[in-house]
This record gives sequence, C-alpha cells and structure tokens, in this order.
Amino acid sequence: MPTQARNFWTRGLWPYVILLIPALFLAAFRQSALGCTVAVVSGKATPDGRPLLWKNRDAAAVDNKMMFFRGEKFAFVAVVSSERTDPGSVWAGLNTEGLAVMNSAASDLGTESRPGDQNGVFIKAALGECATVAEFEAFLERTKGQYDLAADFGVIDAGGEACFFEASSENFVKFDARDPRVAPFGYIVRTNYAFTSSDPLEGGGFIRFERVSRLFERARAEKRLDLGFILREASRDLVHEKLHSHPLDRPLPADPAAPLYINTNDTINRNSTVSVSVFHGAPSRARADLATMWVLLGQPVAGVAVPVWPAAVAVPSATAGEKTAPLCDFDRALVSYLYPDSRGRMAGYLNVNRLRTCGGEGVLPKLLRIEAEVMSRAEAALAGWEKARPTPAAVAAFQDKLASWALEALRREFPDIRMP
Repeated sequence: MPTQARNFWTRGLWPYVILLIPALFLAAFRQSALGCTVAVVSGKATPDGRPLLWKNRDAAAVDNKMMFFRGEKFAFVAVVSSERTDPGSVWAGLNTEGLAVMNSAASDLGTESRPGDQNGVFIKAALGECATVAEFEAFLERTKGQYDLAADFGVIDAGGEACFFEASSENFVKFDARDPRVAPFGYIVRTNYAFTSSDPLEGGGFIRFERVSRLFERARAEKRLDLGFILREASRDLVHEKLHSHPLDRPLPADPAAPLYINTNDTINRNSTVSVSVFHGAPSRARADLATMWVLLGQPVAGVAVPVWPAAVAVPSATAGEKTAPLCDFDRALVSYLYPDSRGRMAGYLNVNRLRTCGGEGVLPKLLRIEAEVMSRAEAALAGWEKARPTPAAVAAFQDKLASWALEALRREFPDIRMP
C-alpha cells in the first residue's frame, strides 16, 4: 500500500469517510431525482390569446393524485403526493379565481440550511390566499424569510398575466412573459436552475432546458404553441438533446430478443416524471370559472390527461382516492411494462420496441387517440358553459364522467395491462 494511503487509514480518518458516503449518496440522489420541466406562455404567443402554464413534475414520489382544498380565501384543486391524506404541500394547482401556480426546484437558489423544503407548502398557501399574479407577488414580498424556498414559481391569472418568479427564502426576481425585453417571443421555459443564481454551474436540467427551448421555438414559429402541443409533444418528448437521439424514428432491431432501449433520465419525459399539469387560462376575469387544469397522473408516455375545474368543488374519482388514484395506478402498471428490467440502473431504461409495437400500432397512438377524444368533449362542454354558466354539480358530474371514460378507454386499449 502506498505510504500516503497507509497514513490516511492508520490516522483513523476512515470513519469520517464512512460518515460522508451517505451524504454524498443523498446529494447525488437529490440531484438526479429533483426535476421538473416547466413553461409559462403569455396570451400573445398562443393562438387563442389565453395564457398557458405547464409542469412536468419529476419526483421520487411516484404516486400522485388530485385533491380539492378550501384555502384561507379561495378554494382550489391541486396535484399532491398520494402518501398523505392531509398533505401540507401541493405541487401545481388552480383556484376559483383563475390563478394557477406551480414550481420547479432550483437548488442553486438554496443554501445548506434552507434548501427549498417548503416550496410545496408555499404553493398551497398562495393558492388559498391570492387571486392574481400581483397578489402572488405581494404574498412573496410579505412572507420573505417565513418559508424555506428555492424555486422557479410559474403563475398565470384570469387577467392574462403570465410570470415566473425565481425565489429563495429571502429574495425573488420576477420574469414577465408579456415583457418583450424579458420574453421577446411571449414565453419562458425553465428546468432546475435559476438565471439569477450566483453560480451558473449549479442547479440541474441543462440538457432538458436545451431540448424544451428548441421545441417551443419551433412551435411558436409554426403558430401552434397551444395546449395540444404541450400535452401531445412537449410533455412526452423522448429526444436526448446532446445525443441527438430520436427513438421514435430509429429503425427497430429485427431480433425481438435484443430490443432497443433508451435511458430517459435526461429527456423531458423522464423515468422520474410522476405527473403533468397544464393550465389553460380563463378568457377574462369575469369568467375565471372557465380556466382549466389538465392533469396527467404518472409518466406522460403511459397515461392521458383529463380536465379538472375548481368550480366543481370536487375532483374526478378517477384522479383521486384514499391512497392512490386509478388513473395513476394504470399509468404505473403501463410504466412497468415499458420499463421491464428493474435491476439497478436498468430501471431507468425504456423498451422502445414495446413502446412502438404494443398492440400492433404502439402505445402512443392509443394514448393520443383517447386524449384527443377527451379534449374534444371538454372543448364542447366549455363552449356551452361560455353561453350559460354551469352549476357546480354539473361541472362535477361532467369531469367525473369524462375521467372515468378515459380510464375505461385505457383498459380497453391495453387489455393485458393489469392494475394493482
């Protein structure tokens, strides 16, 4: 053994190394597991003039569901992790005033003592107390130092405001998607680092940022930066920007015993993506009830999105449950089929052969067909509601029936997928 190495161990320093290993492992896990790909789009960039807010949530909590809450001032619906019946944190939500709030973790805005452990707690409080982006900003100002924050918060309201706030516990900076100096094309994308961070090498999601930037730039140029683009394309994207991989276009191996696999750790649809939330803003403050939250529970390439409205004073039964949500359960079962090898790091590898050949046509055409029908039915309902404001009971019945239909359609399209 070399002298330096022998001196290291004989000096009794090895216990410190053993103590350090868990901390290093935890830091590496947090860096890989913490994620989210997000965007805020102003009405000047969308075909219908209404803002959009999007979040692909990446987390270790794979079971997600929807819940209805009554806040200090306003009621709201939100995505939560399913392990708690009374969660203190929510991760994306919409309230009765048409305010939508979500976040992506930005570890480069945190400190060792305040790493951002209350981002979800803050979102829950803001949804219950704020009606507009201006009120959200005032809430951030008023509560400086009270919450442990390190996040990019995305916010839209019924008046058409669309902003990001890069926030730490003690400070925040506003980015307005309607300001041409900040967002010349009317939208802003983020992953897991802050533009206001003091260290440009900290944070994460740099590869995903490059990919989502490319996707949004193309969609804007083609005048299709809308709800359908985000749900169908952006949220389910499997291209690794640095490797220039296009797994949906590559020739598949002829030997079924040697299928094509891809690692989805650095794609927008990640192996750690657990839900998608897309908020379609209200047409006006007077019709805040028409703001819609589209939610896909689970990994995007294994599920479909359904609409939820806080005016219903409830969430669809297929998106909820005492423990887990049926739509999330189905997604998880389909994910197990697409990621069949759970050994070590193989759990992050998607079987492209299965994705593209399942049932003859592949998984995505089936999902997109169901989702297109859901969107068509929701669009028809919204057109009717614009003419005559519906009762909460009518909204609740419609969203429940539609989400249940989507679940049954998934079961019909994938008869061999067994839910737990």
